[in-house]
Amino acid sequence: MRAQVIKAFAKHAGWLCAFLLSACGGGGSSGSVSQPSSPPTAIDSCGVESQKDFVLAVAQDWYLWYDEMAEVDPGDYSSAEQYLSALTAPLAEDFRDPGFSFLTTEAEDEANLTSAAFVGFGFRFAINDTGAYLVSDVFEDAPAFRAGFVRGAQILAVDAGNGYVTMRQYEEQGASLDDIFGGSTEGLERGFRLQIGSETVELTVAKEELDVPPIAAAPRTIDRTGLAPVGYIHLRNFTLSARPALTDAFAELADQDITDFAIDLRYNGGGLVNIADLFLDLLGGAVANEEVAYRVSHNEKRGAENRSYVFGERLDSVSPIRIAFITSESTASASELLINSLEPFVEVVLVGSDTSGKAVGQYAFDQTGCDTRLRLVSFESASGEGFGGYYTGLVDTGRFTLCALEDNYRGAFGSTDDTLTAGALAWLNEGTCPTRPSASSAAPAGIRRAAFPIRGSDRPDRRSLWAQ
Repeated sequence: MRAQVIKAFAKHAGWLCAFLLSACGGGGSSGSVSQPSSPPTAIDSCGVESQKDFVLAVAQDWYLWYDEMAEVDPGDYSSAEQYLSALTAPLAEDFRDPGFSFLTTEAEDEANLTSAAFVGFGFRFAINDTGAYLVSDVFEDAPAFRAGFVRGAQILAVDAGNGYVTMRQYEEQGASLDDIFGGSTEGLERGFRLQIGSETVELTVAKEELDVPPIAAAPRTIDRTGLAPVGYIHLRNFTLSARPALTDAFAELADQDITDFAIDLRYNGGGLVNIADLFLDLLGGAVANEEVAYRVSHNEKRGAENRSYVFGERLDSVSPIRIAFITSESTASASELLINSLEPFVEVVLVGSDTSGKAVGQYAFDQTGCDTRLRLVSFESASGEGFGGYYTGLVDTGRFTLCALEDNYRGAFGSTDDTLTAGALAWLNEGTCPTRPSASSAAPAGIRRAAFPIRGSDRPDRRSLWAQ
């Protein structure tokens, strides 16, 4: 049994794909790396037993902590997914691999990494501490965008075909996301009762196949009285489609002599390593040219795969002095790699909340002749200075300053009506964190977990918060 190996750094486990630094290869190369040796097997099919043999063979060779895997009987598990979870359970307990290793299909994985494509209405939502369901992001030109959804709108009720049911009623019924919003079916309609400001509206929206725009529509620069403007980029993901978007964005910024930047990664769970490399070069290539940006290390069996990656100056590289990174618990993997790699060379602050804590990356292993793809944690990343191990978030390492603020889910990205943008500007303007608003003035407050079960999947949506 042989498996194709494809590099990746993508957060999984419910919030996004991240050190998938990923399907197009670590360090920006494309294709596959050397294939793992697997013992011969008498099972030729793509059935469950064959999948379990495949998982074990690859994990014993490539898993970063192969010597810490649990010793379990594969016969005790009815699926390869359950078997993989049992093998890696000891690493989930201390957050090193809380679901980052997973099984998927090649088609699903490639779609996610190319453009984060999915069938949906085209919005994200969050649930604040008061239980309000708030639209946190609306993808440009998606059905929800065209229907009139805006960031900050409150979802009061959804009509799934039998009249409007409030979100609280759905919770009491134990409804799943699919019960409320429907499955991934093009043309599926839902009615939405929204509160937008002081107005209540009812909108009908149908699902379409969508490519998530990698960069949110927002002003590329934010003007300041008496100071040079701030460069602003809200990157949603590190997919292939982000390459031209980032290149175009920095082409706008490069000739403006901007030294202060607000980089918004609040909902970005990561993606491809070659896109992270591009972003590192555009942000840090001029100030840290040929310095080591980050290193990746493997288990001792695969030490020959260890690599260091250096900054490279590009035509449109900027020269930042200070960067305010807007972050949340959904900020993961390639996003964390970006911040961790730049910190030695640029004055950096995090605005919002601590990051997810994904200091490892997966490779993609394809079971030959089958549709099974194993995303397996196979390497760990660290900055050029050797700082890594941020399994409970970057701030928790003690190396980063956090301006702790809550996302109010109001106002356009890049506007001062958005608390996190305003906080980033306050730090860039004054060099100190703004005073955190009181609970009474900060509502709606921070995110809480969904009160309904997420059926049909063992993990939340990868696009950060809940994307529909």
